Amino acid sequence: MSTTTTAVLVPLLPFLGALAGFLTGRRAPGLVRPLAVLPTLAAAVLAIVVACRQGGGAALDAATRLTPTGSVPVDLALHLDGFAVLVAVLVGVVATCVQLYSTAYLRDDPRYPSYAALVSLFTAAMLLVVYTGDLMVLLVGWEIMGICSYFLVGHYWETEAARSASLKAFLVTKLGDVPFLIGIFALAADAGTFRINGIIATAASGGLDHPTLVALLLLAGVAGKSAQFPLHTWLPDAMAGPTPVSALIHAATMVAAGVYLVARLLPVFAASAAALVVLAVMAAVTMVGSALAALAQDDIKRVLAYSTVGQLGYMTGALAVGDRGAAVFHLISHGAFKALLFLGAGVIIHAAGTNSLAAMARMNGLAKRIPDAYWTMTVALLALAAIPPFSGFFSKEAVLGAAEHAATGGAHGIPAAAAGPAGWTVLIAGLVTAVLTAGYATRLWLLAFHGKGAEAPDHGREPVAMNGVLWVLFVPTAALGLAAWKLPDWFDGRSLTPGLTTSVLSTGCAVAGALVMYAAWRRTAALAARTPLGAVAADPDASPAVSEIEAIDSHEPVYGTIAAAPDPGDPGRLILGPLHRHAATGFHLDAVYSTLFVRPTRAAARLARFLDREVVDAYVRGAATAPGLLGAAVRRAQTGNVQTYLGALLAGSVVLAVTAVLVATGA
Repeated sequence: MSTTTTAVLVPLLPFLGALAGFLTGRRAPGLVRPLAVLPTLAAAVLAIVVACRQGGGAALDAATRLTPTGSVPVDLALHLDGFAVLVAVLVGVVATCVQLYSTAYLRDDPRYPSYAALVSLFTAAMLLVVYTGDLMVLLVGWEIMGICSYFLVGHYWETEAARSASLKAFLVTKLGDVPFLIGIFALAADAGTFRINGIIATAASGGLDHPTLVALLLLAGVAGKSAQFPLHTWLPDAMAGPTPVSALIHAATMVAAGVYLVARLLPVFAASAAALVVLAVMAAVTMVGSALAALAQDDIKRVLAYSTVGQLGYMTGALAVGDRGAAVFHLISHGAFKALLFLGAGVIIHAAGTNSLAAMARMNGLAKRIPDAYWTMTVALLALAAIPPFSGFFSKEAVLGAAEHAATGGAHGIPAAAAGPAGWTVLIAGLVTAVLTAGYATRLWLLAFHGKGAEAPDHGREPVAMNGVLWVLFVPTAALGLAAWKLPDWFDGRSLTPGLTTSVLSTGCAVAGALVMYAAWRRTAALAARTPLGAVAADPDASPAVSEIEAIDSHEPVYGTIAAAPDPGDPGRLILGPLHRHAATGFHLDAVYSTLFVRPTRAAARLARFLDREVVDAYVRGAATAPGLLGAAVRRAQTGNVQTYLGALLAGSVVLAVTAVLVATGA
């Protein structure tokens, strides 16, 4: 079987699995799990085969005309280079792990058949985005992921949080998709093609007529899909969905799509110095703001969600300084350890009966109850904090090294006017974020695994499907950094190995952040012991999904908010001080959007309703009322009395006769 045929099967198999799952899920429950796991597993294996055959060599392109349009044609195109094949392996492996994990996590969920089919469709859509060589076909996968995220985030639709989160995710991402679609059409108009290779060639030769406008329009879609400031607010709220969905969205699909798109179209963005500076500023604000917000969250999944936003900021920062190899390296590395962190968080929530770090801080022995999650998550948090020798250290160093080169004038392929400002912006923000990242990673580890108080409930060992997946993801989390010496052959040839200056600075920042958080925890631990606090699941022996639903439902009624907790024993509260209440709400961006957009939209809707009911409908009602009144008057004359009719006829005749006489005499 040729490499092209094998690559076509990679997105096709999960799609067929999804189609079969939708058609037979309820009729043949015994087929649901095989239809969920086997096509995705086969796609992952084939993606690995494609990657091995491609081997970082020359890009492989194949295309067929999908449909004539009368102007710019649309092609069903395939583009396989080092970036595409490695990202596809990430998507396939993570999706397979999520499907396996879900067989145990949602084992008693009556909606599991539709859930599994949607996950398969989600996977197929992302693989289509990764492999396609045509922007219109990419847009199809892009939008399918948006629809799937709406249904998957709202899977627990019985809860208000899930319903609101799914709608918010859909609307915010669509807000970015509108200018994104305009940008695609503008790009195709300038380049004369939707084929990505043709667009890149046009951009490299300076043939784009409006490079800044096109780049900024595309960035709007990227900001929405990859949860970058200012369209990142949907991602923390999306934690109301099932934990495996969170792992899939954060690690391998949806949010990775925007970063991957910019990496594929980097020459388009590099054609505009202004666009690169905007991208750098967006990345810097996203990194620092999300890291501060993560320090204030009480929900363990919201901490990880804000962490994802910040790590995506590192990736967009690398793209802003023109190094897509560093960006994709961090995308792959982050995908491995973030999937592990989210799936491990699902184990913790089930074992503790709560998603609240404040409640976990008052439990003793949770780490002993779930040793698999404890050890694998410890390594994943070290990778997140970029502590050597774990994968996150090498990939984050590649980003900071690229920023340093740009700041000192060593960047290639981007305008000199953008290199300095973008490089310094990304480098400084990256180092500040390194301190904060190590801080919130340490806080999560201390509060979740080293609480003091009553003994944590013992539910026995978690299912093998859940624990086994954690160890599968542990391998790339611990060892993927060794690929830093090999990946340049697959990417653009630029070195991804750590530099001395940035390595010392970032590692020092990470160690400092961890030590400060540990010192703060030592001071506040006594307060936690003296202050009873916590919301736990009402049914601790239920399946993991039920425990999660109960944890989500109980958090806001107990603490007054879905995000934070009034916990005097929280070391994050001590460090942030008066900034804590602002960070807990994401710096009130939702309130700002409500004031600027939601309230005016609702006011306009109320005005339209008033005009429709009281003005437009008034004319309609008037047109109906006048004939009604006339009919009522005529109806009164219809008495059925013959004498009355004869009298009226005689009176009318007299009136007509008198009128005729008067007219005839000229009176």
